[in-house]
Amino acid sequence: MENNLILPALILVPFIAGFACWLVDKLDKTLPRWIALIGMLITLGLGLALWQSGTYTYELGSKVPTWSAEFYLPWIKSLGIGIHLAVDGLSLLMVLLTALLGVLAVGCSWGEIQKNVGFFHLNLLWSLGGVIGVFLAIDLFLFFFFWEMMLVPIYFLIALWGHKGSNGRSRVYAATKFFLYTQIAGLVMLIGILGLVVYGYMMTGMIGFDYNYLLAVANRLPAGFAYGFMICFFIGFAVKLPVFPLHGWLPDAHAQAPTAGSVDLAGILIKTAAYGLLRFVIPFFPAASAQFADIAIIFGLIGIFYGAWCAYQQTDMKRLLAYTSISHMGFILLAIYAGNILTFQGLMIMMLAHGLSSAALFIMSGQIYERLHTRDLRLMGGLRGQLQYLPFFLMFFVAALVGVPGLGNFIGEFLILMGSFNKYPAFTILASISLVFAGLYGLILIHRALFGEPNPEQKQHYTSPLKDLSAREVVILMICAIGLVWLGIFPQTFLDVSHSSMQWLVNSYVPVQEVVETVQQTATQLDHVEIQ
Repeated sequence: MENNLILPALILVPFIAGFACWLVDKLDKTLPRWIALIGMLITLGLGLALWQSGTYTYELGSKVPTWSAEFYLPWIKSLGIGIHLAVDGLSLLMVLLTALLGVLAVGCSWGEIQKNVGFFHLNLLWSLGGVIGVFLAIDLFLFFFFWEMMLVPIYFLIALWGHKGSNGRSRVYAATKFFLYTQIAGLVMLIGILGLVVYGYMMTGMIGFDYNYLLAVANRLPAGFAYGFMICFFIGFAVKLPVFPLHGWLPDAHAQAPTAGSVDLAGILIKTAAYGLLRFVIPFFPAASAQFADIAIIFGLIGIFYGAWCAYQQTDMKRLLAYTSISHMGFILLAIYAGNILTFQGLMIMMLAHGLSSAALFIMSGQIYERLHTRDLRLMGGLRGQLQYLPFFLMFFVAALVGVPGLGNFIGEFLILMGSFNKYPAFTILASISLVFAGLYGLILIHRALFGEPNPEQKQHYTSPLKDLSAREVVILMICAIGLVWLGIFPQTFLDVSHSSMQWLVNSYVPVQEVVETVQQTATQLDHVEIQ
C-alpha cells in the first residue's frame, strides 16, 4: 500500500499549531486561541477525509488487521524501528473523537485561561497530538514513545493551570500523582514490549518492533511467558483506564485540572487504555487473556459499584463526575473480556458516547464554576429558576450519562449487556443492577444544582442576575448533544466503520477462548474422577 500522507499530518498539525501558539503568545492574547482552533479543525477535517477515502472491510482468515491506510518511514534500522502508522475502523473513530474533543477543549478554555495562553495551548495540542500518535502507531517503540510523550503536557496543564486547593499546592500534588502512576505503569508495559522483542530475537535472530512481526512472535510464546507479558501490558493499560484499585490518580487529577484538561482526561486519555487492550492485549495474548478474563471482569464489576458508590458520596461536582468515569470503565472491561462481536461493537459506541457526555459535563462544571465560583453542590441550588439554557443542557447530559434510551450511552450499554449475558450471566446481571446507582447519582447532581433555593452563603459571591450561556458555550454543548442523539438513533453509521476491526478481534480471540475453556473443563473432570 502506498504511503498515505494524511496519517503523519494528523499528528504533525497539532504539534506545529501548538508550537506556533507558543511563538505568537507575546504578540496578542487571542492569536494563540485562533491558531489552536484552526489547527484542531484542520485535524478533524483530515480525519473526515480519511473516513471518506478509506474502505473498512474485513478479509476472512487474515492473520493481521486489514489496514485502510498506512505510512512507513525507516527510523532506526539497526533496531528494526520505523515510523509505521496505520488506520483501521477502530483507530479512525478514536482519532475523530480526539480531534472533535480537541476543538471543544480549545473552545471551552477561550475565556477561562488568561495567563500564559500560548504555553497552555502548546501543552493542550501536544497532548492531543500524542494521543493521535497512540491511535495510529503500529510500531511498538513509536507507540510507547507517544504513550509516554502525552503525559508531560498533561502534567503541565494540571500543575500550572489547575485549580488551587486550600493549601495552594494540591494541583501540583494531583499532577505529580497522575504522572507517577502513569509513568510507573508505562515502565511495566515497557517490560512486556522488550520481553516480546527479546523473545523474537531468540526465535528469529532479528530485532523488530513492528506490529505484524511482534504479533507473530506473541502467538508462538510458551504459555507462561505469554501470561507474564500479558500482565505487563494489562497493568500498563489498567492504570490509565483506570481499573480498581489502580484508579487513585483520577479523582485528584480531575478535581484540580482546568476544564480543557478534564475534557482531555475523561473524553480521550482513558480511551487510549481501552484501545490498547483491544489493539495489543487481546490479539497478542488470546489464550492468556481468556484465562485472565474472569479476574479482569471481577475487577471491572468492583470498579462499576465502587465508582458509582463514591460518586453518590461526593459533594464536589468534578469529583462526582470523575468517579462516574471509573464506574463506566468497568463496563469496558466486561465488554473486552466477554469477547464477541456484540460486546466489541457496544464498546465502540460506549467509548464515543462516554467521550461526548463526560466531556460535556466537565465543560458544564467549568461554566457553573465561572458563574457561582464554587463546585460544591451543597452551595448551589435554584439554577433552574435563574437561567434558561444551562439547566436544560445539564439535565440532557446527565440523562445521557446514566443511559437514557435514545442517546448513545444506552446503545453502548445495551449491546455490551446483551452480548455478555450468554457467557457471563451472573456478572451481566450484577452490572445491570449498577445502572440503578447511576440513576441515583445523576438525580442527586440535578437536584442539588438546579432545584430548591439558591444557597444564601454563596449568593453574595456571584452577580445577580446570573449570566446565561453565551453563543460560544451553547454551540460547544450543541455539538456534544447532536453527537449523542446521532449515536443513539443512527449507531449503524459508526458500527459499519468499526465492524471489520472488531470482527478480526473476535476471530483471533473467541476460538482460543473456547479451547481454553475446554481444557479447563477437562482438567476439572479429571480431578473429579481421581477424587471418586
